[in-house]
Amino acid sequence: MSQLYDAIIIGAGAAGLFCAATAGQRGRRVLLLDHNAEPGRKILISGGGRCNFTNLGTVPDRFLSAGPHFAKSALARYTPHDFLALIEAHGIAWHEKTLGQLFCDGSARQVVDMLLAECAKGGVELRLGQPVGPAEHRDGRFHLEGASAPALVIACGGPSIPKLGASGLAYELARQFGLKVVEPRPALVPLTLGGDDVLFRELSGVAAPVEARCGKAAFREAALFTHRGLSGPAILQVSSYWKRGDPVEIDFVPQVASGWLGQAKRAAPKKALRSVLGEHLPDRLAQALGDRLDLSGDLGNMTDKALAAAEQRLSRWAFMPNGSEGFAKAEVTAGGISTAELSSQTMAARKMPGLFVIGEAVDVTGWLGGYNFQWAWASARAAGVAV
Repeated sequence: MSQLYDAIIIGAGAAGLFCAATAGQRGRRVLLLDHNAEPGRKILISGGGRCNFTNLGTVPDRFLSAGPHFAKSALARYTPHDFLALIEAHGIAWHEKTLGQLFCDGSARQVVDMLLAECAKGGVELRLGQPVGPAEHRDGRFHLEGASAPALVIACGGPSIPKLGASGLAYELARQFGLKVVEPRPALVPLTLGGDDVLFRELSGVAAPVEARCGKAAFREAALFTHRGLSGPAILQVSSYWKRGDPVEIDFVPQVASGWLGQAKRAAPKKALRSVLGEHLPDRLAQALGDRLDLSGDLGNMTDKALAAAEQRLSRWAFMPNGSEGFAKAEVTAGGISTAELSSQTMAARKMPGLFVIGEAVDVTGWLGGYNFQWAWASARAAGVAV
């Protein structure tokens, strides 16, 4: 005989925990399942262990989706300030870093403990450390793991960071119940370099503030050279927009005005180009770029045309990544269960009554910097008040 619940939620990550707490505190009898023995594992490692739990700059155009307007409703109804109020109600000290990013002063463990306390307040039953599935739907109820409920919430994320237990279970369940899946791909992930660009691997460990561009997307943050290619916040950001065959352009001197090399020539004609680059960039990077520009000697011996061409290349230096470091290193998954299948108001599946999808499992992917957590909270709240 199945144990009866009002809702079964698969996945005890950010979205699953918050949805369970929301539904439980509305008086729903909730079962929360996860094959991991510990809840909130991605929360614990996020933000360098301090959890970048939201971003004050959250607006819908900072999210990628095949349904570009889908996220608007949930994000408008549960804002960063709403979650911040919960953080403060639990006495968790926080601080703002750059670009609206909010972090715990202490540990990400505080956020997990807060969510577990909220679940306890709602009488949520947790079952952890056991295989989950298969699920069946019959007689108007979902059946799995000796339990049944009229509502099933898929909150088990995507396949990014498999060492933490991530898998494609959400997509298997979606397809089982007739929902389409937009091809998942790694996002917020380091890019790898091949061909002539391999020479830049010699700069492994060198970082610099740049503007990285891919298509129409542009981000002015730090880039980091690695032994495999490119990383750092600016690169992670553009990686979500990158597709194989696309170039990534880097402006190595975004802080200077056009014509700066000509001005440097007139101000100090006996300076070498590499020395001028070293005033704006780390020495090793300045040397590598100077070598590749193939302009030797003093600035005064270079034509204005040659300096203008060098300036143009430094501001639009094209790399052709040959891939990424994959789901193993991706902070999130782009793509996922199609938003065309879901209600933007409730996260409910249109074709399968009682089925909901939230968080990273949905084809909604935020920028780096707390946006994906805010989507987790907002989509979880939308489903939690609907189940």
